[in-house]
Amino acid sequence: MGSELKKPKKQFQLNPNWAQLRQQLKSNGFQKQLSNPSQTENPNSILGKRKSRSSDDDSGDARPNPLIPTSSDSSVTDVIAIDCEMVGVSYVGNRSALGRVTLVNQWGNVIYDEYVRPAERVVDFRTKISGIRPQHLKKAKDFHVVQEEVAALIKGRILVGHALRNDFKVTVHLLRLCVWSAVTKWEMFPVQALLLGHQKQDIRDTSEYKHFLREGRKPALRNLATEVLGVGIQNGEHCPIEDARAAMMLYLKHRKEWEKSIKDFARLKEKQKKRKPKKKNRRLRTVNNAENAS
Repeated sequence: MGSELKKPKKQFQLNPNWAQLRQQLKSNGFQKQLSNPSQTENPNSILGKRKSRSSDDDSGDARPNPLIPTSSDSSVTDVIAIDCEMVGVSYVGNRSALGRVTLVNQWGNVIYDEYVRPAERVVDFRTKISGIRPQHLKKAKDFHVVQEEVAALIKGRILVGHALRNDFKVTVHLLRLCVWSAVTKWEMFPVQALLLGHQKQDIRDTSEYKHFLREGRKPALRNLATEVLGVGIQNGEHCPIEDARAAMMLYLKHRKEWEKSIKDFARLKEKQKKRKPKKKNRRLRTVNNAENAS
């Protein structure tokens, strides 16, 4: 009896050819389909779409930060971005003075970053915005030293920044102090070191570029970084390195159109200059003709 019961089991042994075929299918990735055909995945199913969407979302979250330099080149390029942080001086601290200045090159790498000791006593460090603390200015460089070094770096180069007039106002004030004060140690410092050494035609201010204006109003750098670059900045203490990089990226993003508009404007001014003498000559001729007629 025992031998008779074992015979049916021998009938269910797989054919060698079928076993070989099954092994090949398993090696090609069809094991799931052979084991349970009803549970095969449909590439057009909802689950498949959800998987693809999740992968797309993950790739979107992994997008690199545009403010992170993509090159390690720290050389002084033809285009430089600047950002300054201010501290409060005078009796109530309502007057601004330069507290820190940062320069980055075209790739966003820092080429200059120094804290500045103002000529007057600092009353308000404005730490919530500037990020500057008393210990930062203990070993800071004097204003005239920083001014001379920055002037040498930006001379003959395109200077990019946001609301650059605010950064230059302090320099104008201190330079006037140099000229009119007879006792101050700044009186021998050359006035043209920073202001007159840099041409207006080489300034690229992102707060004044026509494509960035909002209904004629100058936008904040924080808003431009969010709208144009898709990155958030100035969410607490301001980082001049980050702000300078944002200004540089905004410029580079519209560099071709920006430079073209400047060239077109320069050509228009040249044409206007050439036309003005002709108009004056015509007026003189009409006056002379009127006098001769009388």
